[in-house]
Amino acid sequence: MSIVECVSAGVPYLHCDAMDAAGGVAHGFSTRLGGVSEGIYESLNLGLNRGDDREKVLENYRRFTAAIGADMEGLVLSSQVHGDVVRTVTTGDKGKGIFAKCDYEADGLITDVPGICLAVFSADCLPILLYDPVRRVVAAVHAGWRGTAIGIVTRAVEKMRDVYGSAPADILAAIGPGISKCCFETDEDVPNAMTEAMGAAALHAMELRESGKFHVDLKRLNALRLERAGLSAEHISISADCTMCQHDKYWSHRYTRGQRGSQAAMIQLL
Repeated sequence: MSIVECVSAGVPYLHCDAMDAAGGVAHGFSTRLGGVSEGIYESLNLGLNRGDDREKVLENYRRFTAAIGADMEGLVLSSQVHGDVVRTVTTGDKGKGIFAKCDYEADGLITDVPGICLAVFSADCLPILLYDPVRRVVAAVHAGWRGTAIGIVTRAVEKMRDVYGSAPADILAAIGPGISKCCFETDEDVPNAMTEAMGAAALHAMELRESGKFHVDLKRLNALRLERAGLSAEHISISADCTMCQHDKYWSHRYTRGQRGSQAAMIQLL
């Protein structure tokens, strides 16, 4: 399994080849390229609350959803708070966060309703998409270091199992572009949170440098959480792209010091 890049109608995006092979789902991870926004938001900003012109952002949504084959009218967004709440999404939620007020906070969304397009946002944090092609369930997860430590992706797998009957062994996972170990430099608070939550196994995803700073591999830590939740290692795809290294291709909160747009990861049952 791998995450590969393609271009559709001038919009580059990343997708998971295993999900494509399974069929029945539209999905993709955006870059910062291929849109109409200007200035510090150039060009494919999908963040509606970053200060960009709303009409330009909506045009970016039209372009991106068309590129990945999703339905813009079926979009469901959420207010992300770096927590571990996973919300079950129904037909009544269509349009929330983009065409209607978002009346909830959640860092994970799951559904089994075709036509609903789940979206999460990132600009260094990890976007993670999950797809169970057997029970036909999808999830979108936002995992920063806090969400990684408290196990947001584990909660998503558990909810897919408990609400919809998914067998974790059937679930395909795609961990999208985010800040990688090369650039995620932290003080000891982040490693301490990871080892407290995940035990000694977390140490393999962290490195103490001569500077006294730690470099932490959030992608590896989330892959470990997924395996512990019952997913097969062969069913987990990980993007090698680092948003901070490749700040000309992706939005990076660290690189821009917060003056930025946002990427999105979307998934929709067909």
